[in-house]
Amino acid sequence: MFGRRRPLRLETERMVLRLPIHTDFQPWVDLRVESRAFLCPWEPVWAPDHLSRKSFTNRVYWAQRASRAGTALPFFLERLVDGALLGAITIDNIRRGPAQMATIGYWIGAPHARQGYMTEAIGAVTRHAFTTLDLSRIEAACLPDNAASRAALERSGFKYEGVAQSFLQINGRWRTHVLYANLRHD
Repeated sequence: MFGRRRPLRLETERMVLRLPIHTDFQPWVDLRVESRAFLCPWEPVWAPDHLSRKSFTNRVYWAQRASRAGTALPFFLERLVDGALLGAITIDNIRRGPAQMATIGYWIGAPHARQGYMTEAIGAVTRHAFTTLDLSRIEAACLPDNAASRAALERSGFKYEGVAQSFLQINGRWRTHVLYANLRHD
């Protein structure tokens, strides 16, 4: 008989990073609604069903499949002291072979911004990517005027690499992004 694999969890000083589960639906919706004005300038336009249970269920199933397949690790950030959902960070587009690299993307709820949680999370996923996943390079992109995101990346050892014109649609229009990377040998 095969045993169940233990769910992937990363722990930091103040948080647990774990895959989303179905019971996260209401805390996730509450945090996204409360943070909408804070997040919208930095994110793609939300689909009409973004906050629906069906959409969230699909997100949970995608997280499970992607984690098992080794293509992505979408983590929710849960505060240790009270179990509050703080935001999320994803190691995505995991590429093997000669590349051995991935990208990260993240968001933090408005009530938890500027408290160092995302820097802590970026550090945890970067260590996991370099040690456990044996990746060589982690990339990230953000809007040039997102000073908080740029600072979190720089505090986490990411170095500025350049600019990508019309990189992603953010808040309804194509936006140029600044590119950062962290290399294992750095």
